[in-house]
Amino acid sequence: QVQLVESGGGLVQPGGSLRLSCAASGSIFSINAWGWYRQAPGKQRDLVAAITTDGSTYYSDSVKGRFIISRDNAENTVYLQMNSLKPKDAAVYNCNADVCSADGCSPNYWGQGTQVTVSS
Repeated sequence: QVQLVESGGGLVQPGGSLRLSCAASGSIFSINAWGWYRQAPGKQRDLVAAITTDGSTYYSDSVKGRFIISRDNAENTVYLQMNSLKPKDAAVYNCNADVCSADGCSPNYWGQGTQVTVSS
């Protein structure tokens, strides 16, 4: 069974940086795409960044120029480097993966979520 485990959240001051990681494990054949989502209290979950197999990336306007998504295909891991953090970036961040495994292919694998707090 495929599992996604996130790490790297925490408390940071405005203007600071954090790096989130999400590692996939299980009988994985391929990971076609990764996404990082975030959800603040009382708000909907939004896609922040995504990366495909060929390295193509997407960023929401709110993080473009500040966040960088990258992947390590050999380690089945995706990263989100978050720079120049603002209080409005505070949220629970979830990774998502579109995975083909021994159980078939599904775009609905999710990590457990990691809290990012931006406060002085």
